[in-house]
Amino acid sequence: MSYFAAGVARGKAGWTTAEVDLTGAADLDDVAERLRDVDPDAELSLLFVEADDTYLAILRLDEGEDLRVFGSDSAFAEESRIGALLVGDIKGPALEIDAVTEPAGEEAEEETEAPEEEPAADPDADPVGDADLLADLGVPANRLLTLCAREGMMPADVVGEICQTLGCGDEVEELREA
Repeated sequence: MSYFAAGVARGKAGWTTAEVDLTGAADLDDVAERLRDVDPDAELSLLFVEADDTYLAILRLDEGEDLRVFGSDSAFAEESRIGALLVGDIKGPALEIDAVTEPAGEEAEEETEAPEEEPAADPDADPVGDADLLADLGVPANRLLTLCAREGMMPADVVGEICQTLGCGDEVEELREA
């Protein structure tokens, strides 16, 4: 399974990015250590792992501690060693996708009038982990889950939207093109 892993760290001088090699990582602690290496003094470190244009895993460290993990689909753990390493130990679902993709209230009327603008959620997606790990950065759980569940939305697209919101989109895109 091919993958792209982008480490994004926010320190006093702004964003730092680096591709993170997960080859030979023994466990999740080893992955976290590789993420810390992007910027050891970072206030916030994120790792975006895109696999085979199908799966996305996001890891977060605050000041090098308190690892939080989100996976776009539990099937990632069954499909590859890297998936098992990143999301295999997560026991519970992130949230029910139906709960965050179904419109409610006045917004429901507006959204049902133009369904072609909002693609349907992937019915087979089974997100796992902490969907709220980016909420304080402007990407609440419902937005993250909606992005991941949107048909036709590839992991690179999701990462691109998230990183634009965070203010590090250009840096991640440069890393992807390098």
